[in-house]
Amino acid sequence: MDSVIAFALGVLIVALGLAISIALHEIGHLVPAKLFGVKVTQYMIGFGPTLFSRRRGETEYGVKALPLGGYISMIGMFPPEKNHPAEAGATEFGSLEVAEIGEKTAAPVAARAGSTGFFQNLATDAREVSAESITPGDESRAFYLLPVWKRIIVMFGGPFMNLLIGVVLFAVLLMGFGTAQSSTTIASVSECVLPATSERQTCEPGDTAAPGAAAGLEPGDRIVSISGTPIETWEQSTAIIRESAGTPLPVVVERDGEMLDLTVTPLLSERFAVDDEGKVVTDDAGEPVTTDYGFVGIGPSTVLVPQPATSVLPAVGDNIVAVANVILNLPQRLIDTAQAAFGPEERDPNGPMSVVGVGRVAGEIAAFEGVPIESKAASLIGIVASLNVMLFVFNLIPLLPLDGGHIAGALWEGIRRFFAKLFRRPDPGPVDIARLMPITFAVVIVIGAMSALLIYADIVKPISFF
Repeated sequence: MDSVIAFALGVLIVALGLAISIALHEIGHLVPAKLFGVKVTQYMIGFGPTLFSRRRGETEYGVKALPLGGYISMIGMFPPEKNHPAEAGATEFGSLEVAEIGEKTAAPVAARAGSTGFFQNLATDAREVSAESITPGDESRAFYLLPVWKRIIVMFGGPFMNLLIGVVLFAVLLMGFGTAQSSTTIASVSECVLPATSERQTCEPGDTAAPGAAAGLEPGDRIVSISGTPIETWEQSTAIIRESAGTPLPVVVERDGEMLDLTVTPLLSERFAVDDEGKVVTDDAGEPVTTDYGFVGIGPSTVLVPQPATSVLPAVGDNIVAVANVILNLPQRLIDTAQAAFGPEERDPNGPMSVVGVGRVAGEIAAFEGVPIESKAASLIGIVASLNVMLFVFNLIPLLPLDGGHIAGALWEGIRRFFAKLFRRPDPGPVDIARLMPITFAVVIVIGAMSALLIYADIVKPISFF
């Protein structure tokens, strides 16, 4: 029962962290929009039916039934069509606000689908919804009337808030908790020696005893020196042992406050050769390559070592690069996920996961026995930090309805106006991003299908780290 409670607590902590991250993301849009004078009519966490809301001033703040995101509604997101008499105004169509506009425009689309085509109606209806949200006297407060740099700040504010959260959480993680590093204390002692090619993972009578167990090493022993060389890191001991197969090594260990002198003779054994990335090296025939080395059969315990402040930004940068690589290779990764979900293949631990998979991993971490509470807390903080970095990178993809799509539209408008001014041509006016609604529609379908696939895979073939 305790493990069930711990599992649920881990899921709840990460879910709460994600909800707060989404709320702060939308505040990143809300604050600069209001500072720049844009009228914001709604600030909502979630989608679907409203569970709770309260109006303060001109803005309604609330929570909706489906906690799958959030949005703010700003008037004037879409400019009117050129030579069109209607004034512009809009509910924000960023960060997955597709469902809301879809609900408001479904009837007009159905009524005109036979005349001008479904995709053309998407753009037309988006402009109409934009115009209908404008109230008399607020025409000058439309979003599209802001200078390009102000629009970029408003749309970048959300992803930037996620980046800021990620930096703060990584600082807490690295400077407060530290990173897991191998200590010189022994955590495990193997009973026997099995070759790398063995299909067995357990010892049986007649197996060769592991040198560490034969010498009397026990879990909890701290290695002080080997052959007279003081041992400061686990890597030092490993290097000496690997090069000393068949050579008796005097070892001094600390056990319960006392120093013990032992003699360990590493056994010549074999293991799979690995490259710098930790992957098993194979020969021309595709068979794993093995290498000989000295083996004792002991494993280190890990400790959390606090890191300096200078390590925070590089860690965030590495995380950004990792997320970007996943996104760039997303089509192939999704194919691999589908093959694993509907076939015998295993899931890639570094592949994409849905919120269901992330929640499951968080629950497993919280329920895992034999791990100190501080290590569990650090792992959960790391998950929320990585989620915020993912939200930062994903929302900057230059496609509507993501924030990056609005930023790209504003940049393109700025470029057009710059060259028009440079060559003394008439001002081309705002970019009509409503024309991209068909692409937006396709992006939403792709995101929905991707989410459904990942959720299904996380249920039937979850990624396991334990």
